[in-house]
Amino acid sequence: MKIKAIAALGLSALLIAGCQREMEKMVEVTGHMFVFNYRVATATYLVTLRKTSPIPDGAVAIAEFENPAGGDPITLQEKIFPAWDKITLQSPAIHCVRKDKPYSAKIKLVSADGKTLQELQTQFVSDVDQAAMLPSKPLVVGPFYNKNPEVFKADGTVDYSNTDKCPAA
Repeated sequence: MKIKAIAALGLSALLIAGCQREMEKMVEVTGHMFVFNYRVATATYLVTLRKTSPIPDGAVAIAEFENPAGGDPITLQEKIFPAWDKITLQSPAIHCVRKDKPYSAKIKLVSADGKTLQELQTQFVSDVDQAAMLPSKPLVVGPFYNKNPEVFKADGTVDYSNTDKCPAA
């Protein structure tokens, strides 16, 4: 009877240890910021993660960023390769980033079989308004970075205006 009880306790301890392994921190956020690229008139979210333990083959990172323009979150899925020590997640172009407003992001590591391995959250805060920082149209076009004729007019005038239609702050 005692042997069965000891065996059951040992098995329980192994199961608990297995659960703790699954909840282990596999990555940590090492950086998060808005990237304003005035040359091509885009803003994006950028998150960097540092691997702190092995990540199973076939895992993906799924990032869900708050949409500054309102509406559905912006979702990104990135395959993670075992050799990577650093993981970089960059959103598609976003609009309507406001100065000093916090924007949330959720990141989930998911195994190849769909099991959640880890969840993280972070916040982004810009120190500038996107409308004040970026023009509506790219400053350059084409592979040779030619001046955009829609911004740099033939008559010598320049139109750096931002015409994004953003919800009121």
